[in-house]
Amino acid sequence: MASTIIKEIESIIEEPIDRILVKALINELRRKLNEFILIDSSMRRKYGMSLEEFKAKNIVKEKNFSFEVESDYCDWELAVDGIKTIKEKIEKLERLL
Repeated sequence: MASTIIKEIESIIEEPIDRILVKALINELRRKLNEFILIDSSMRRKYGMSLEEFKAKNIVKEKNFSFEVESDYCDWELAVDGIKTIKEKIEKLERLL
């Protein structure tokens, strides 16, 4: 059954299933990368600085550890780390093609 489905997909797409899967993964990672880039851009505009500057200036403390600023910091740090990690994963997958 599974091999029949794989053969059918390959005949429709006219490409081996492993390449199809790698391309699908790359596309999904790019979608997530764009989300993280959007968060980073939004925070840069909101605070007028990069995450590194935000940390160096200790903005969380400066803003009296407000929930909004701490939440922004966590989201921002996750996004910046995600950008780096996802770019590395995309590069690895692209080498498989």
